[in-house]
Amino acid sequence: MANPLKILLTVHQFLPEYFSGTEILTYSVAQALIKAGHEVCVFTGFPARTHLPDAQRFDTYELDGMKVHRFYHAYVPMGEQTVVTEIEYDNRLTARYFAALLKNDAPDIVHFFHLSRLGSGLIDATVSAGIPAFYTPTDFWSVCPTSQLLLGGGNVCAGPSATGGNCVRHVAELTRGAAVKRASKLVPDWAVEMVTRLTANGTLPQYPMSSEIAAMSRRRPFIVERLNWLRRIISPTKLMTGVLIANGVDPSRITQSAYGIDMQSYNASIVEPLDARPLTIGFIGTLAQHKGCHVLIEAVRKLDATKARLKIFGNLTDFPDYVARLRTLAAGADNIEFCGTFPNAEVANVIAKFDLLVVPSLWYENTPLVVYSALAAKRPVIASHFPGLAEAVTHGENGLLFEPGNVQALTQAFSKLLAEPNFIAQLSRNCRPPKSSVQYVDELLAIYAQDLGAGVKQHIPKGARSFEPLEQSTGQGYIAGWAVISNDAPMRLEILGRGKVLSHTNRFLPRPDVKAGFARQGVSFSSDNVGFVVNLAKPFDRNEMKLRVCGKDGVTTEFDLHTLAPGASAQVHPGCFVGIDQEQQPQS
Repeated sequence: MANPLKILLTVHQFLPEYFSGTEILTYSVAQALIKAGHEVCVFTGFPARTHLPDAQRFDTYELDGMKVHRFYHAYVPMGEQTVVTEIEYDNRLTARYFAALLKNDAPDIVHFFHLSRLGSGLIDATVSAGIPAFYTPTDFWSVCPTSQLLLGGGNVCAGPSATGGNCVRHVAELTRGAAVKRASKLVPDWAVEMVTRLTANGTLPQYPMSSEIAAMSRRRPFIVERLNWLRRIISPTKLMTGVLIANGVDPSRITQSAYGIDMQSYNASIVEPLDARPLTIGFIGTLAQHKGCHVLIEAVRKLDATKARLKIFGNLTDFPDYVARLRTLAAGADNIEFCGTFPNAEVANVIAKFDLLVVPSLWYENTPLVVYSALAAKRPVIASHFPGLAEAVTHGENGLLFEPGNVQALTQAFSKLLAEPNFIAQLSRNCRPPKSSVQYVDELLAIYAQDLGAGVKQHIPKGARSFEPLEQSTGQGYIAGWAVISNDAPMRLEILGRGKVLSHTNRFLPRPDVKAGFARQGVSFSSDNVGFVVNLAKPFDRNEMKLRVCGKDGVTTEFDLHTLAPGASAQVHPGCFVGIDQEQQPQS
């Protein structure tokens, strides 16, 4: 492609804080594009640590030659939307911000690497702006609300049903507590499907959570419709292609192209035969249930500890309950080591210290990049026998495949290597180098050029929405906190100055932390929607301001704001408790 392009990439989370497979793929593509002379910026997400007003949910930072635009997400109402399930896949606030970004930066191409937490409304904004849009699906988010196609208990899911009732059931079991999970098992599938269908088409009257259920039912057709507006979907595996087509994506829009990795650091040396030395087994990945590290530990514990050792690399704080379980399984085993994380630039050096890599996943892995890294280092891979992994690992050639979750089968794979000392070297010699990130980006550029060079005018699909661009910095001030009155959530909260209402809100956000704190003191209330954010357009003097809390029972409480500093909470009147988390003056 002769002329430099301005390319906007999206990913659900990004470096420096997040550096798993999708983030590293996006980063490596961005860096290869920059080295090829193109201009790149990124739009990503980041979890909000506090309760923010809409205008404070966006910022930017610089990273290695590119500007990164960041959205602070949370599972709360925002913008004009109150249905949290809908916000997860169709966030109109982020779509408005993205519309402003497209208008101001005018990219030639938008390439989506992930839309989770950002929403598929970004596709609407892009195609409505007449900008060619492409997509690389790195997991199953576009059809599965958990992104994994994995049910509770470790069973693989076939995908959403026609009405999405199975998704409603699964998400409810994950998010609504043990009682709902137990009750869910008593309800037959046909009943869940019927209720979901009747809720979604409006036949049933409104009931608690009906809006959330209707939104979940609409999720898959809503996203798939937008995928069919894209110029091209670059699918990394045949597995992914099959899943997309089975869920309604137009096959003619899909191009097959496996990922590439940065190949510069790998010293591809053949693994030496084991002979008398122990087998060094490596695991690199997220320490979460679906990654199956517990299966690996159980298998290694069945081996002679003098003949095999296991090095586990992964963040030890992301899923503390699961990591505690892993430590319990490994207790007393001196040959099992938890090594924490490492900078991505060190991945080649880390893998070089293994004899082989194990990927014991319990879900349909979409060929994680670490598999390609192992093959680049000529380290054989033992992997769960899932279609995506089997596209990179050939049993008996460059690794071994075993039945997912089967500890005995994995133990037998290790035993075979230990019994045949030369077998590890044979597998190592058969490891072929994967595609480089430069080759992968060359393929992407060729795909862009093919679609752009076809001379086809960007068609704005029927149903594509255009969004009013959101000002990227409004300079708006705010006061954020929580309030409980008469052991319940407020009905209205007002900020007053010199007897005049300066601002107010009738919308309150979930604060389970506040509810849990009261519960520990023996106080309960029905709703946990007690959080608030009140916007203020003009500079304020808190010494001259009052805060008024109006209860659902008609009780109203008013107090001087200066008596409660940010970061503090108090009982301001009998039956009324208020906490101020933070506040910010409007920018001039």
